[in-house]
Amino acid sequence: MKTLLALLAFSLVTLSHAADATAAVTAADDARVQATTHPDKAQLEALFSDELRYAHSSGTVDTKASYIDTLLSGKTKYLTFDYEERKFTFPSADIALMTGRNKVTVENAAGQSVLTLSYLAVWRNENGHW
Repeated sequence: MKTLLALLAFSLVTLSHAADATAAVTAADDARVQATTHPDKAQLEALFSDELRYAHSSGTVDTKASYIDTLLSGKTKYLTFDYEERKFTFPSADIALMTGRNKVTVENAAGQSVLTLSYLAVWRNENGHW
């Protein structure tokens, strides 16, 4: 009986942590979307990890510096992010995998386009911040 109660207590704590972590990562992603659609250098630098690797659907891979430069230059403008699906799983306490589909409206030298994308984002809790 004690083992069952201990397992139930552990399960409740784990579920509570997952709910808190999901809310925190969702808020961080919402802030990322806001900073991407309304670029602000200080906010982008604070939100993105120094180890950022952003792989675009075109195959281009940006670092933190090159992605921020692209956003601030206006060369590529992200106008909207509309999530059709956004799910989180936690392979460890400080790692979140975000998967799903979204529609992104992008404007660049080729014009404006709406892309429907499936994605995988890896979030890491760094110094208490997702």
